[in-house]
Amino acid sequence: MLTTVTAILAALPLAVGTAEPLPIGIDETAPVITRDDIVIHAPLERVWRIQTDVENWPAWQPNVSSSVKQTPGRLRPGSSWVWSTEGLEDITSTVKQVQPKRRIVWGGPAQGITAVHVWTFTETKGAVHVHTEESWTGEPVNANTAYLQEALDASLEDWLGNLKQRSEQVHPEPGTPGRQHS
Repeated sequence: MLTTVTAILAALPLAVGTAEPLPIGIDETAPVITRDDIVIHAPLERVWRIQTDVENWPAWQPNVSSSVKQTPGRLRPGSSWVWSTEGLEDITSTVKQVQPKRRIVWGGPAQGITAVHVWTFTETKGAVHVHTEESWTGEPVNANTAYLQEALDASLEDWLGNLKQRSEQVHPEPGTPGRQHS
């Protein structure tokens, strides 16, 4: 019996190591949590490219004033960028998990707030369902929970609307206005 248990325990790291990593999520105990969804009528490849091209966020996100990658290449765990949005300056976000064209998780501190942001992309017939959820913790959040909850709700709603608008353009190249569908 002991030999069988030992063999099973010895094989466990091999079995666990072959599976995809467990999803990283938001902090479900955070005082501020927002979840939102949108359906975007555009190819998944386009929606993913626009959302993960962090340096071009200011071209289609009016509230993002700057975004500069700190690590070259495509986003991957450990990639980071510094950006500013809605009065929060020099936010450093770091990618925690990526499943290309399916899911990306990033987070980090900004002026006492620790954020975790999860984006999930699901291809549907002729469209992409985008689900986002974000949690905020920290002293500023504890001090003004209601206000920051409203701010995060509005921010993610605007973000999704802007992502939809940009993705549904006929030729949404980074940094160009593009043409709208008729």
